[in-house]
Amino acid sequence: MKILVCIGNVPDTTTKIRFDADMKNLDTNGVQWVINPWDELALTRALEIKEQSGGKIEKVSVINVGKADAEPTIRKALAIGADDAFRIDADPIDSYFIAAQIAEIAKQENYDIIFAGKESSDFNGANVGSMIAEFMDITSVSAVTTFDLVDGNINLKREIDGGKETIIVDTPFVAIVQKGICINPRIAAMRGIMMARTKPIKVSAPVETEVLVECQTFDLPEPKAACKMIEPENTDKLVELLHGEAKVI
Repeated sequence: MKILVCIGNVPDTTTKIRFDADMKNLDTNGVQWVINPWDELALTRALEIKEQSGGKIEKVSVINVGKADAEPTIRKALAIGADDAFRIDADPIDSYFIAAQIAEIAKQENYDIIFAGKESSDFNGANVGSMIAEFMDITSVSAVTTFDLVDGNINLKREIDGGKETIIVDTPFVAIVQKGICINPRIAAMRGIMMARTKPIKVSAPVETEVLVECQTFDLPEPKAACKMIEPENTDKLVELLHGEAKVI
């Protein structure tokens, strides 16, 4: 069996977000790019499964839709332990477009298991994983928190309202994972970093796909009001502000 892990190239979560003068595009100057956190957890679990499979998992690949500037992030995934990588040479315009590109490669290469993080930390769309499954006409399982390969069966646990559900699923399928799929993301060792330099990244042109979403403009959140300091013993003033200004009581 082969595993394909979808990875997004996103700004570090500590990045101060700025936009261009037209408020239509992210200002990428000085931005530190990283693997999307949920995808990094998915990759870690995929590598653990391969190591524990006794040879049943042939390889773990990663795939990204992005331009050449995404390759350092892809190389990080290779350094963590992925065997090879695919990059579709296109701007990640919207979820539908991204899913179509990934599905095309997954079908051509006959991957049995596709991992996708539940959402990206930049746009938080939570669409790509399920869309890939629809393009490929295969099963998708969302909110996956546990993935085990037991006696040739794939056992999944997923969060549902009021508890957890345990299911057995046949391949091929898409696992849309969230926090809990592994404890901590794997950190690349020096040996992995050196090996990543020679691992292949297969670059391909995008397939013709309709783009369904176009961004019109971005708006920054309103700045927070100045903090008001009140003496600890002045409870009457505190109550007055909470009632009259904050309107929480």
